[in-house]
This record gives sequence, structure tokens and C-alpha cells, in this order.
Amino acid sequence: MNVFALKGAAYVVGLGSLKSNNPVGRMMMKEAKRTMSRCALLSLMHALVLVILCCRVYAEPLYLPEGLKMVTAESRLVKIREQEEKTTEADTLVARARLLPNVYASAGQSYLNNTPSVKLNNVHAPISQENYYAYSAAVQQILFDFMGTASQYKASVALLDAKRLDTKRTRNLVALDFAFLYFDALESEKLIAVAEKEKESLEAHLQVARDLHSAGVITKNDLLQAEVKLSDAKQKLLTAQNLRRINGARINTMLARPISMPVELMEPAAADREMISLEAAADKAEKERPEVQMVDTTMKGLGFEETARKSEYYPRFLAQGGYNYTENRYQVYEGIWSVNLLMNINIFSGGATKAELDKIRSRKMTLAVQKKKLLEDIRLELEKYYLDCANAKERIVVTKSAIAQSEENLRINKARYAEGVGLALDVTDAIALQSLAETNYYKSLYDYYRSEAGYLYAIGRELREAYQ
Repeated sequence: MNVFALKGAAYVVGLGSLKSNNPVGRMMMKEAKRTMSRCALLSLMHALVLVILCCRVYAEPLYLPEGLKMVTAESRLVKIREQEEKTTEADTLVARARLLPNVYASAGQSYLNNTPSVKLNNVHAPISQENYYAYSAAVQQILFDFMGTASQYKASVALLDAKRLDTKRTRNLVALDFAFLYFDALESEKLIAVAEKEKESLEAHLQVARDLHSAGVITKNDLLQAEVKLSDAKQKLLTAQNLRRINGARINTMLARPISMPVELMEPAAADREMISLEAAADKAEKERPEVQMVDTTMKGLGFEETARKSEYYPRFLAQGGYNYTENRYQVYEGIWSVNLLMNINIFSGGATKAELDKIRSRKMTLAVQKKKLLEDIRLELEKYYLDCANAKERIVVTKSAIAQSEENLRINKARYAEGVGLALDVTDAIALQSLAETNYYKSLYDYYRSEAGYLYAIGRELREAYQ
């Protein structure tokens, strides 16, 4: 119970002996009740603070599939691409507006200083009033412009598709970065465990060395050597813990969470994913990688843009219709309906159209070369991750057996040293070999996880779906 509550309770008990008809006693009882209320409130606030602090210490476990969903939804880069996508979508609406009719309307009031009139045989005849109002409404529609406006709209749609593919590429790239960071953090946790195990082994060895030194079996040199080795192990542990904290902060940054928020990562479930051959992977990547699709879509959009520019060499046919009203008592018909058929042609623009067409053709050639280079880079990326996966898988088998051998080696050397027939250097070397074997195993394991994620990305698979 809170100390304030105990004091208040004691105070009330102490006053219980006072008579109820005593005015001083009644005042003291009221004061005691108020004290109890304040104590209860302080106790409640204290409990709430403890609950909040305890909740902040523990973190909810984070699984890889859940983290991939969160990072692809909350990443700043993804949100930037989504906003750019909305801007491009608005551009398509602007381009589509040119295909629709344009409707105009106007209204106004005119004031003239003289009455408009004409002179007929020395006679002035008015033709309009000095003050009058007028209004009009008109509609204009392009009838045919050799697919110029329609091609501009199709080019904007192709640009929007390319921007959506860029958003998809960014989302999958962010997922790959998160997967790499997730495995880095898990590896740092395993290295912490290895460092702690090495420190405990050296502490036990140091205790044995102290006992043997007290018994006069070993020299002071062996004892100092054990202390130096233990100090080095503690430094390794501190380095591993610092690396884990840095990785946790980076994960929080990617998830747009508070940077100091605790992160508890869960080991991914083992999944038997079959590695497809490099030839099949290259064919699949050529069809499914967003980067390749972006180049193809951009080429398609440039084709539409070229058609739109070529249409400037030809006439444009338009239709106009409307109604005009002008207040004029001297005019027979104040309101007039009209329909006009128009043709516009650009006779000379200083070579601007030809220059624009040359620019478009140059961009198309550039994209063709970029696509070839992109396919080469993708094949190189696939080759790298495929070989890394194969290498890491073989290293896992080798290092796993090395762990058992290092444990047996350490057991033998510790037993010999405890009996006074072994060397301290043999024990510390055996501890170091055990730590090295375990470190190599975990590095191989998480190198395989990283290479596998990179291979799936290089093929063009959505990592969110691959790790479900």
C-alpha cells in the first residue's frame, strides 16, 4: 500500500477515539477524510505512472510479413511516389479536357458618349442605343485534328502508367531494404548471444585460473591473460549491443515510428522456396520487373507524343455554335443563333515542330539503349544473388558441423586445464574458436536470407506476397 494511504489510515484510526459531539473532533475527522482522498488520488496516479513505464519497456513482437506491410504503407518514399502519381493523374485529366467541348458565356453593359448612327443623304439615322446590355453563349468542339489531341491524351495515360510502375518499383525496393535491415537486426541479436556466451565462458575460465593460481599451480601470467581476454569479450559484447540498437532505430525510422521505440523481432518461419534457374529467372524478370515495364510504357507514350506532334503539319477542323443577344431597339433581331465550321492550319512555326519530333526520336533511341543496359544489369543482379545463395547454403552446412567440433574441443581443453595438465592459451583459443564457429554460422544463415530476398526482388516478385 502507498505510504500516504497508510499515514492517512493511521490518522483516521487515531481520531476514532474522539467523541462525535466534540466540535474539534468533528473538524479533525473531516480533515482526515480529505487527507485520505488526497492519498488515494496520489496512489492512483503513482499506479498509472508505473503502468505506463512498464508498457513502454515491453514491445510487441514484429514479424517480417507484418513489417513488410507496414513499411510499404508508411514509408516516406512510397508516400512521395504516391503523391507524384496523383499529380500525373491530374495531368491526364487536363489532357482529356481537350477532347471535350469548350463552353463560353459572357455578359456586359455598355455606355457610349454618343449614339451610334449612319449618314444617309445628309440624314443621320441611329443604329444603336447609347446604353445597352449584351450576353452570349458559345460552344466549340474539335471535329478532327489527325489524332493530335487524342494522342496527347493517350501519351498522358501512358505516362501515368509509367508513374504507377515507378510507385510499384519503389514499394518493392523499400520492402527489400526493410528485409535486409530485418535480417541484419536478427543477425546482430545472434552475435549478442555469441558474445555473451564467450564472456560467460571466459568468466568461468578466469575463476578456474584464480583457483589454480591460489593453489600455486599456475603463474600470474596465465591469470592476467584470462583477464585481458575477458575484457576483450566485454568490448565485443558492447559493440554487438550498440549495433543492435542502431538497427532497431533504423527499423523504426523506416516504419515512421519513434526512433527509440523498443523493437522485438521474430525469427522468420523456415520456408522451402525453390530456386528457379538463372535462365528462367531472367525470362521472368524481363516480363515482370517494373523497371523494364516502365521503359516499354514510356516508349509507347513517346509514340503517341510523336503522333500528336506530326498532326501539327495538318489542318484542324472545328465547329462553333452559340447565341448572341444585344439590346438594340433599332435592330430587327436582337438575339441571333449561329453555327460556324472552322479550319485552322499552322503554315509556318519556325521549325519548332520538326525540332520537337527530333527530340522525341532521340529520346526513343536513348530508351532503347537504356533498356538493353537495364536487362544486362538485371542479369548481373540475378547472377550475383544466385551465386550468393548457393555459397551461403554450402557455408551453413560447413559451419553447422564446425560448431559441434568447437564445443567438443572446448570441453576437452577445459577439462585438461582444470586438471593442471593443459595450458591457459589452449582454453582461450578454444573459446575463441567456438565463438568464431557460431559467428560464421549465423553470418552464413542470414547471408542466405538476404541473398534469397535479393533474388526474389531481382526476378520481379512482390516481397510482400513472397513472405506471406
